[in-house]
Amino acid sequence: MPKPAGRVLTLLELLQSGGTRTVAELAERLGVDGRTVRRYVGQLIDLDVPVESVRGRYGGYRLGPGHRLPPLMLGDDEALAVLLGLLAGRRTGLVTAGRTASETASAKIRRVLPRHVARRLDVLLDSLAFTDRPGEFDTPDADVLLTLADAVGHRRPVAMRYTGGDGRRGERTLHAYGIVAHAGRWYVTGRDADSGEDRTFRLDRITDARTLPGSFEPPEGVDPAERVVSGFATAEYRYEVTLRIQGTTEQIRARLPASVATLEETDEEGWRRVRIRAEHLDWLPPVLASLDRPFVIETPDELRTLTTEFAARLTAYADHP
Repeated sequence: MPKPAGRVLTLLELLQSGGTRTVAELAERLGVDGRTVRRYVGQLIDLDVPVESVRGRYGGYRLGPGHRLPPLMLGDDEALAVLLGLLAGRRTGLVTAGRTASETASAKIRRVLPRHVARRLDVLLDSLAFTDRPGEFDTPDADVLLTLADAVGHRRPVAMRYTGGDGRRGERTLHAYGIVAHAGRWYVTGRDADSGEDRTFRLDRITDARTLPGSFEPPEGVDPAERVVSGFATAEYRYEVTLRIQGTTEQIRARLPASVATLEETDEEGWRRVRIRAEHLDWLPPVLASLDRPFVIETPDELRTLTTEFAARLTAYADHP
């Protein structure tokens, strides 16, 4: 690509990053003088790119609203973030309208990706799982995400630097089974080669990852998403709550998903035992009230007290003139 044409595209990319850019700033970034910047802006305007001139002390150029979307300049990380967002929307049901537009947008981005990035992306997509409560996903570090995906796809051990919830840093070697997007965060789950235990790690706490020589065989029928969700429900917390609730699994799961509670059948027809591990109890009385189903609190006593107090407050609110 001739240098002037390349600089015009770089100018467009700078303007697409948002805000007003001064002529001096643009000239410095492009390695040209102010007169050349103005000429490049003129070329963008000739291409129907809506560039606006902003007057004043802090004036310069910015992209304005236009009836045509200007050509987008995306880096590898940006393209990956867009594709993950589109994919998450389709797989979790967040994108219900405009599905065809979502798919064609994905296809257009994939078509212009460098081959090595496209290959790694294919491996990544095969390694991903989404739970049924997606939230809004943080964008993970692209290098970490792609490296972990390679490790999952090729069944290779991966070394990573990880910061735990207590702030302690260390290096782990993981036999990764899969990458899971759950409740707005990204996780990798697998067997910790050092401890021999199954573990789940948050991707935003991984600062570096690299694949290692060798290979491993994952367990038969392993379901990474199920492991992450059940791990949250059975983690150690301050309180162990046991309830009996009269209702169907669907009715109970509407307020107490698998990531929060485990369900068991009981000898009483139509009743299910619910077990919850929680660090705090104050959120539970409103949830139980929203179920609108008969329930019995077995443990702990503190939850009975909180529920009674919550019911008294509701009664007082309802009786207030």
